[in-house]
Amino acid sequence: MDINYEYYKVYYYVGKYRNITKAAQALGGSQPNVTRVIKLLEDALGCQLLLRSNKGITFTEKGELLYERVSAAFLQLQTAEEEIGSSSQTEGTIVLGTTETALHLFLFQKLKEFKRKNPKVRFKIYNYSTKAALEELTKGAVEICVVTSPVSIGRNFACKKLLTFREKLVCGGNFRKLALERRHLKELSGCPWVCLGKNTVTYDMICDFFLENGMMLKPDIEVATSDLMIPMIQNNLGIGYVPAPLAQPELEAETIFEIPVYEQMPPRAVCAVYDLKRGQNRCEKKFLDFLK
Repeated sequence: MDINYEYYKVYYYVGKYRNITKAAQALGGSQPNVTRVIKLLEDALGCQLLLRSNKGITFTEKGELLYERVSAAFLQLQTAEEEIGSSSQTEGTIVLGTTETALHLFLFQKLKEFKRKNPKVRFKIYNYSTKAALEELTKGAVEICVVTSPVSIGRNFACKKLLTFREKLVCGGNFRKLALERRHLKELSGCPWVCLGKNTVTYDMICDFFLENGMMLKPDIEVATSDLMIPMIQNNLGIGYVPAPLAQPELEAETIFEIPVYEQMPPRAVCAVYDLKRGQNRCEKKFLDFLK
């Protein structure tokens, strides 16, 4: 199938902005011309790609699939252009997918150090759950993932452990009596629990840990990102597990308190994941070596 590359370029911008007018502005063209090109692409592929309404556009199922592939291809093309245009491995762009926890435990400090030594390297950083970050890596939308374990990857991917940490069970002032003596996890089954949402590996891990100890995880509050956990616990909305390095400053300030339990969750890790099949450009290789 021989389809003009410019059609895909127009489709990429329409998908990026979800708006014909904004896509036309970004391309420096006219709205009727963008509409015409999309129609030509749909005719060439033999299917409808977009659904139009007063609120903008949405993808059909096939349109969504095409956009995932096209956006990944554009990312690779942009990276290649930057590589060709750069004079050394100290220039270029790295596209990262990461999680809140990995950012705070590890990546912020590493980025600061790397940028100080390599000021001409640029980053595009996208915040996901571990599962979503790995999905984006599989699609080619990001080049490297720095995420928290547990990590499930295919054989074409590599996973390098960068940092290990443990989770601590903590509570706010209203539950401080729970911190006075060590107890079994089952004794806390009647307490309100705060947890990351069901779409996260953290939720899955805690759920499995509860099952191993004869309990069902039924959180009273589910939060979307890990940076919401400590404030929820500080405000006595429940007890919950928090990465020990993030909990430590608040434990020392006595805004939260550790609940000692006999049963210990397995250690976790911050990991770098990348696609072996695709390979890395010079900047990516240098950054991965720096992380390791």
